[in-house]
Amino acid sequence: MIDCTKWLCLLFFVLLLLKAEASYVPITFVQNAVTKGAVCLDGSAPAYHLDRGFGEGINNWLVQFEGGGWCNNVTTCLGRKNGRLGSSKKMAKQIAFSGILNNRRIFNPDFYNWNRVKVRYCDGSSFTGDKEEVNPTTQLHFRGARVFAAVMQDLLTKGMKNARNAIISGCSAGGLTSILHCDRFRALLPAGAKAKCLSDAGYFINTRDVSGTQHIEQFFSQIVATHGSAKNLPPSCTSRLSPGLCFFPQYLVSQIKTPIFFVNAAYDSWQIKNILAPGVADPEGHWHSCKLDINNCSPDQLELMQGFRTQFLRALTVLGNSPSKGMFIDSCYAHCQTEMQETWFRTDSPLLNKTTIAKAVADWFFERKSFRQIDCAYPCNPSCHNRVFEPQDQPEKNVTTKGTSDASSRNPNSWFPKLSNKGKWMELLCIKQWISGLLPILFILVSYSLKAALMVNYDLAGPSFCPP
Repeated sequence: MIDCTKWLCLLFFVLLLLKAEASYVPITFVQNAVTKGAVCLDGSAPAYHLDRGFGEGINNWLVQFEGGGWCNNVTTCLGRKNGRLGSSKKMAKQIAFSGILNNRRIFNPDFYNWNRVKVRYCDGSSFTGDKEEVNPTTQLHFRGARVFAAVMQDLLTKGMKNARNAIISGCSAGGLTSILHCDRFRALLPAGAKAKCLSDAGYFINTRDVSGTQHIEQFFSQIVATHGSAKNLPPSCTSRLSPGLCFFPQYLVSQIKTPIFFVNAAYDSWQIKNILAPGVADPEGHWHSCKLDINNCSPDQLELMQGFRTQFLRALTVLGNSPSKGMFIDSCYAHCQTEMQETWFRTDSPLLNKTTIAKAVADWFFERKSFRQIDCAYPCNPSCHNRVFEPQDQPEKNVTTKGTSDASSRNPNSWFPKLSNKGKWMELLCIKQWISGLLPILFILVSYSLKAALMVNYDLAGPSFCPP
């Protein structure tokens, strides 16, 4: 008699795989950028992934910048040089496009048919660095700003010069990129185009850690000095403040002329782990369990996190009341929410004012409705997808080389992240890029084997059915 439980489970598994909420897009290397000195840390060519628009979206462009932290000195940049965050030679040849990059209307109602681009991150400075000299010993290239220019030029030649609608966006360090380059992006496009900016988890704030040290301010200043970033930061800020401070959005967003939207968690998990309670400020590891899962935090730790939220909201006040500067600030323990399908647009996605992130961003972009919502304090929002990290996801004792979240090219150990509510980890299997090629083969094999097993079962014992 056929083992129905085994076959049903296997068929169910295959159907779940078929339900994968992402498409896979090949890499494009900007080879002519090398002659211009626009290269990754190791001197390799910059790269991006482009999924062409179609239908009414053929002249609309969404350019998303990858996240991945920063390096603040020669040592930490050498630590990135031979990995995907420092070399295009180490990048995956295709990556998953989900969330705001998804090409299916059901998952991305307003941007699914746009030209959607994912710019890979390999310079360690949020695309701001530019030093001509290359140390003969380390062979490190600090050329992030040139990479930005070269990629933009390549996209312009591929049709972005005819854009009618355009968005520059990014997650984490890429979200900071979309802030720092917002007006520069707008200047590249036709005067009649509607161009706006979107920052996801890129609003890093300047505040003290739990030891009372201004650790993140020192770190950002070191990034700017190491990469020679000062000349590529907004002059409206550097004319008033030291260049290191101009890496913090709170000191420059009021001067941005292009409309911009901020998606951020008030309890941003990366900022809690690396700005509020970095390893250097917590040598005995009192915050270790709390940073892995907010449910593990003690009352005293939660009080400090509420204080961080207060500081974060205070840093947002510089945005003023202009509807051109939108915001979706939820009370989740999360980091990067636009590229993950479950947080971008799904039946159980985070809500503010009964609105998903996808709808809030689209309503604001198309000027159907302004959106400026700040959530109540944790734990008031039951729709949150709070991250639960594995111990190996814990940051090092500083924030130098640890990458920020990225939905399309995670560390292999975090391909199956836990979500503290609903925990739909099966749907994240699509992150493994080989699945896309395996699915048809799996489906055919299962179908053929199931049919054969049923035929044998019928021939030997007559019709039979699975027991209840």
